Amino acid sequence: MSIELKMPALSPTMEKGTLARWLVAEGDLVNSGDLIAEVETDKATMEVEAGEAGRIIQLVIAAGSEDVPVGAVIALLTDAAANLETVASGHENIVDLERPATEIAEIAEAVPPASMRLEPARDEAAAPRLRKSPADRIKVSPLAQRIADAKGIDLSAITGTGSNGRITRADLGLSPAFEPDPIPVHSASVATVEPIAPPPAGVPVETVGLSGMRRTIARRLTQSKQTVPHFYLTARCNLDALLKLRVELNASLAAQDVKLSVNDMLIKALALALGEVPDANVQFGGGELHRFDRADISMAVALDGGLVTPVIKDAGALSLSAISRSSKEMAAKARDGKLLPEDYQGGTASISNLGMYGIDEMFPVINPPQALILGVGAGVEQPWKVDGQIGLATIMAATASFDHRAIDGATAAQFMQALRELIDVPLRLVA
Repeated sequence: MSIELKMPALSPTMEKGTLARWLVAEGDLVNSGDLIAEVETDKATMEVEAGEAGRIIQLVIAAGSEDVPVGAVIALLTDAAANLETVASGHENIVDLERPATEIAEIAEAVPPASMRLEPARDEAAAPRLRKSPADRIKVSPLAQRIADAKGIDLSAITGTGSNGRITRADLGLSPAFEPDPIPVHSASVATVEPIAPPPAGVPVETVGLSGMRRTIARRLTQSKQTVPHFYLTARCNLDALLKLRVELNASLAAQDVKLSVNDMLIKALALALGEVPDANVQFGGGELHRFDRADISMAVALDGGLVTPVIKDAGALSLSAISRSSKEMAAKARDGKLLPEDYQGGTASISNLGMYGIDEMFPVINPPQALILGVGAGVEQPWKVDGQIGLATIMAATASFDHRAIDGATAAQFMQALRELIDVPLRLVA
C-alpha cells in the first residue's frame, strides 16, 4: 500500500509553495520525522518532515517546482510494514533481494516483526528490553532537535510518537504550524476590484513574476484595506531623554556585547502602553472581542522583495537587553530565510519603523488579524517647548492605525497618550 506525502501548510498565509529541494531520492528509506524536502513559503525556506515511515517510491513533484498548492501530493512511499513483510516472505524482486543488509536493518528498526505485532500481550514483558535505556541517546528528528535547542525544551521528558519512539516536531507541544486565514475574501469586495491595467505602450519596461511573498503581501493588505475600517492617530514625542538614556545604557551594557537600538526601546514602550490601556490590546473576532493579557509585538523586517514580521513575545515583561538580543536574532533569521512558524505566528500588535530612512511620518496598514500597528518616523530637530522656553528638541511622529471594529477613538487616544508619556519619560522603560 502506498502512502501519499502532501504539501503542508507551513505558515498562516500559505496557499502555495515552491518545492525548492528534495533531501531524499527514490528508493530511500525514511522514518517518521526524517527531513525529506525544503519548501519556500511566503515567509521563509523551511524543512519538511516525513509523517510516515517507509521507502520513497516516487517523487511526484520535481525539485524547483513553483506554486505547488497546499495539500497536493508531492511524493509516494510504501508502507514500512508491507515492505518488511515482503522481505520476510521472500516475494521481493531480485533488485530488492540484493538490498544491503543495513537498509533491511533500518526497516526492521522502524517496524517490529509480524510476530510482535500479532502477539502484543505475549511480548509485553519483553518490550522493555527492546527500548533504549535513559542513558542512551534520545531518538529525535533533526528539525525537532533544532527547535528544542532554540526553545530550551527538555526532550528527556517527551515521549516520541514517531517510528520506534522518535520525537518529531509534533511531539513538542507547540502551536499548530498553520491557522485558518482570519480575513475571508468577500465576493462583494473582490467583484469591485478594478481590472489590472497593462503597462503603457511604447514605454521601456521589464516585467517579472511576483514572488510568493509579494503575492501574499498584495493579497492580505488589499483585504485589510477593503475589510478593516482603519482610523489613524498621531502623537509627536520628544526623543531627547530617550536618546540620552540609550547612550548611558549602551555604555553600561558594552561589556555584555549588547547595543540597544531606538527601535528596541520603542518596542518596550509599545508593549507597556498596551499593558496600561488593555482595551487597545485586542482583536476583532466577528461576534466577539479577544482581549490579550500580554503584548506580543510583531516587528516589521524588510527583505529583498518583501517583509516579514517576527514576533517578540511578552515584550512588556522583557528587559531592554533581552528585547535587543531577540530582535537582532529574529532579524538575522528573517534575512537568512530561517524563521520557523513559531517565530512569526501570532502577535497582538505590530511596529513598523522607517525612521532610519529619514521618513518624517507614515500611516501603516493594519497587519490582520491584529487591530493596531504603530508606524514610526525619524527624529527631527525642531522648535519645541523645553523647560518652559522655546528651544530645539528631537521630535518623532508616531502614528498608529486602529481597527475601528475593535478599538474606539477614546481608547485609541488613551493608548497614544500612554505611549507618548513612556517615550517622554523613558526611565519607566527600565523601572
